[in-house]
Amino acid sequence: MTLMKSALAVCLAATIAGPALSAGGGGETPKPKTVVCTDGKVFSESKGKCVVQQDSALTDEDYFKTLRSLAYAGENEAAQELLQLLNDPNSDLALTYWGFTHRRLGDVETGMAYYNKALQQNPDNILARSYMGQAFVEAGRLDLARTQLHEIRTRGGENTWAEASLSEAIKTGTTFNY
Repeated sequence: MTLMKSALAVCLAATIAGPALSAGGGGETPKPKTVVCTDGKVFSESKGKCVVQQDSALTDEDYFKTLRSLAYAGENEAAQELLQLLNDPNSDLALTYWGFTHRRLGDVETGMAYYNKALQQNPDNILARSYMGQAFVEAGRLDLARTQLHEIRTRGGENTWAEASLSEAIKTGTTFNY
């Protein structure tokens, strides 16, 4: 059984709606609601049930919700396997998650490179800015973290999870794993 299938055997699929499809959206709660999928399946929001991961009914939105849940569960390698299945693996959101998973697996340099690529494509990607800022907090570079927090606020990210999580990380030194 592959890492993907074992991780998805207890897959936690987020059912949070929002345009950012992730923790970077508006006022949604950061902790995902759980839906248990078995046998290597992924939760399809459009079908309202678990489906085989190669099912053509799965959208990138379905994959991103599952990616976020896998990240919350610390299953970053499984999340990377899902990233490879995206219809648009080079979108700024995909690049953000590549950065996040690499950083959480301990390869901060590669993670930061992906965040920078995501921001080159979309400077208003507040999720990438929040995760990058949290990496700066982990490195003790609060000045650079505060710069990202300022950018989030300047780019319309006030009162979002992206702003709240980075602000909390700067205050406490504790970062988020989702």
